[in-house]
Amino acid sequence: MRPLAKIISFTRELMPYYVAIVLAAVTTALLSLATPFIIGRATDVVVDAVKGIVPGAVSSVLWLAAAFLAVELASTIISSAGGYAGDIMAARMREILSNRYFAKLLDLPQRYFDNELTGRIVSRLNRSITEVTGFANAFSNNFFTMLIQTVAILAIAAFYAWPLALLLAIVFPIYLWLTALTSRRWQRIEGAKNKEIDAAGGRFTEVIAQIKVVKSFVQERRELAIFRRHFDTTVGLTKQQSRYWHTMDALRRGVMALVFFGIFAIIFVYTVRGRFSVGDMVLLIQLVTMARAPVTSMSYIVDTAQHAIAGSKDYFRVMELDLADDVALRGDAPKPRELEPVPGKPALQFFNVRFGYDDDADVLSGISFRVDYGEKVAFVGESGGGKTTLINLLLGLYPVRAGRIEVMGHDIAGLTSAELRRLIGVVFQEPHLFSGTIAENIGYADPDAPREVIEAAARRANADAFIAKFARGYDSLIGERGLKLSGGQKQRISVARAIVKDPRILVLDEATSALDTRSERLVQAGLSALMADRTSLIIAHRLSTISTVDRIITLRGGRIGEIGSPADLAASGGIYAELLALQNEGTKAAKKRLRGYGIEH
Repeated sequence: MRPLAKIISFTRELMPYYVAIVLAAVTTALLSLATPFIIGRATDVVVDAVKGIVPGAVSSVLWLAAAFLAVELASTIISSAGGYAGDIMAARMREILSNRYFAKLLDLPQRYFDNELTGRIVSRLNRSITEVTGFANAFSNNFFTMLIQTVAILAIAAFYAWPLALLLAIVFPIYLWLTALTSRRWQRIEGAKNKEIDAAGGRFTEVIAQIKVVKSFVQERRELAIFRRHFDTTVGLTKQQSRYWHTMDALRRGVMALVFFGIFAIIFVYTVRGRFSVGDMVLLIQLVTMARAPVTSMSYIVDTAQHAIAGSKDYFRVMELDLADDVALRGDAPKPRELEPVPGKPALQFFNVRFGYDDDADVLSGISFRVDYGEKVAFVGESGGGKTTLINLLLGLYPVRAGRIEVMGHDIAGLTSAELRRLIGVVFQEPHLFSGTIAENIGYADPDAPREVIEAAARRANADAFIAKFARGYDSLIGERGLKLSGGQKQRISVARAIVKDPRILVLDEATSALDTRSERLVQAGLSALMADRTSLIIAHRLSTISTVDRIITLRGGRIGEIGSPADLAASGGIYAELLALQNEGTKAAKKRLRGYGIEH
């Protein structure tokens, strides 16, 4: 039960709701105990009236009926108030757990997402929170009611006949013991089921996000088969789990039936012998029936508790990851510092940097170079040679294994991610737009940016002309990932977004890749406006773009090959000279070799 206690502690601000639900449940339980006494007393009055013993029986039973009505109305009002508090508590708990999970995900470093499917992350959140909030509601509404009723019934039964109380007292520990025997194996199977469900959810999200690829390769049947396989495994596990659970449940209920046989036998025999009146018998039968409810509902509470425990383990496994990315998410977090350049230091500098992913071999080794303010530097190398990895390290998405990186003279290891990344603007190969309006996407770096700033950025990025053609202009919705826009239009929105950010250092990661000539020309014009008087790092896919930079850094096998101006490297016989020769050659083999360097002819 430790995970459940952790949930209560994690949501301690909901304590007023917990208290209100418990008070309502306890009060309702106490009121329900009055009903058997009222009915038992009414039974005795009716029996005596039939025998002609009690005068004024009609008046007595009417008052008892009124008492019954009062108890039922009070119970209804209080339980409804408790139900209302329970609904609000569940909604608030979902809000708290969801917000904290999302905040944690935003704070996790890139390497966490490299190893997780998006759909699996979403599935885990939905499943865990649904199960946890369901248990919290059921527990707060039922457990204390069950506890109060059980204690009261044991006390009343002991008052009437101690053998009744003894048998009732035996039922609960036996039932709990048999339930505990069931729990461990049940949870192990539940964990295996959750893995399959999360995997299916992950694949589902991945396929829907890339449905054009699936359809173009005619892989619908294959994807459906993979999806079905996960759920077929889940069904098999459920059969095993359910068979075990219901076998144990049948044993529990069989033991309970034997105990209640003894209880009812005692009540009937004592009544026949005159020790109990008919009213006492009715009272005790109702109390014993009420005692059966807590015992049987215990099965439901245990079931929801096991789901919650299994779900909360997955939830807290993420929440307890010690992989913070230092993103300032808390409301009381200090505002990121405005970093000033350190006199005499370049815009950025790598010092003997070494890096590899997880436990894999080094991708980069001995990387050292500097970029001065206002300089435009291009990176050239074979695909997979580490060009994009360099940018990821500069953004602080991964920690270096050795060496250090300085931006404006500041070691990035001593900066928060917010302080570092506000200095750097990136135009990615894939624009990565969000559903929403054009204006929202352009102003993503600054949600408070005035409309005139957004429109000015669009004009500099050569995006204003096509935006004007939309019926609602900048307020037009572009759909998920900008699906209503062409590739060139999306990329120009991406450039405008970077212009609004106005970064000290600009990174262009193959920003005009996969565009037609006209779109590339328009995007390139926007990029030229963005790069003006700005430190720029370029991973280019056309040699014409590389030829205009101040310096080129070539990479081969994770190490720097050459550093120099385009003119110097063209005559050096290195990678850049080789690329120029291949371009001039123009053969099919030469074009293939160029593509190996990420260069389009």
